[in-house]
Amino acid sequence: MLRLRFSCFVALALSCMVASSANAHVHAFKFGETPDGEMVKVYTMKSDNGAYIEILTLGATIRKIEVPDKDGNVADVVFGFDNVEDYLSDENQYFGAVVGRYGNRIADGKFTIDDEEYQLATNDPPNHLHGGGDRALSKVVWKAKRFESETERGVTMWYTSPDGEEGYPGELSARVTYTLNNDNELRIDFEATTDKATVLNLTNHAYFNLHGAGSPTINDHELMINADRYTPVDDTLITTGELAPVEGTPLDFRTFHTIGERVDEFGYAKGAGYDHNFVINRDDAQEGEVITAAVLRDPESGRQLTVKTDQPGVQFYGGNFLHGQIGKDGQVYKKRSGCCLETQVFPDSPNKQGKEGWPNAVLRPGETYRHVQQFGFGVTE
Repeated sequence: MLRLRFSCFVALALSCMVASSANAHVHAFKFGETPDGEMVKVYTMKSDNGAYIEILTLGATIRKIEVPDKDGNVADVVFGFDNVEDYLSDENQYFGAVVGRYGNRIADGKFTIDDEEYQLATNDPPNHLHGGGDRALSKVVWKAKRFESETERGVTMWYTSPDGEEGYPGELSARVTYTLNNDNELRIDFEATTDKATVLNLTNHAYFNLHGAGSPTINDHELMINADRYTPVDDTLITTGELAPVEGTPLDFRTFHTIGERVDEFGYAKGAGYDHNFVINRDDAQEGEVITAAVLRDPESGRQLTVKTDQPGVQFYGGNFLHGQIGKDGQVYKKRSGCCLETQVFPDSPNKQGKEGWPNAVLRPGETYRHVQQFGFGVTE
């Protein structure tokens, strides 16, 4: 009788575990393997209001975001690939990845901390871009753990970058947490510490097309950026050190403008179009307060993306260097068919420390780097 009761208890417990798993909002599956045999997992999560998201442990990458339009039709609105090989190839222009250690560009791949100069890879000649080469944070496999509650679900990922990896000083312990709530907001929390002074600027590099990834253009989308100023760049896309007004330029998005309306009014020797850092209007915000940086909307589908952050800058990149890569389900990512809104400290800030209006880019032992990047999805009324 005791054995029977114990067997029934075990059967009931297993039944409850299966039911709990079936009702869970976060699941993990094998996505593939790297060439050296590391397993890459994909974490899936869904909200109670129609959002579905996939995150890869490779590069802590957002692979998919499906959200409804004004009529309730669901579409995937971010770029990505179907296999590990494509994510590790030159065709991947940081689609959905966490970039760093230093997102964006550093002039000539050089910076100095406490009178010591460091040399990084110049993988975007003549400059350093998005953390460097094969051991940039976008190319390594992160560890992960899922979590969920009644109203939120997500995954926390972490990676320890050794001292000297990609030329950066200090052992860096980095953590990124993706949290999806039932308002269809995806919040990204970055945290990091170091045992030696280093430079740091982590951000997510998702490409969006709110009509649906693979749609032919982003130029029909409307954009608002909460910025009176931007940081001009030279012909290699390195910031000059100025903080210039957007007024009277094609960079004035203080009210909604169609992206393609003025895209051809300016250009640079290296890529023509939008690839600029904007100085977010934070004068009325408290330090660390998360405020709206930009709003992107697609008039046809009615989908709207609201980007919020606690950072001083946001990079608007209009997909100038896309060249027809083949992505998920055979989607073709043509030039200017997707855009990025990367919240950040300013490009090349390590070489402009002390300049008026420029943010600190140095992380020291005993300090904790924090950054909130939030993507909120809804529909226009």
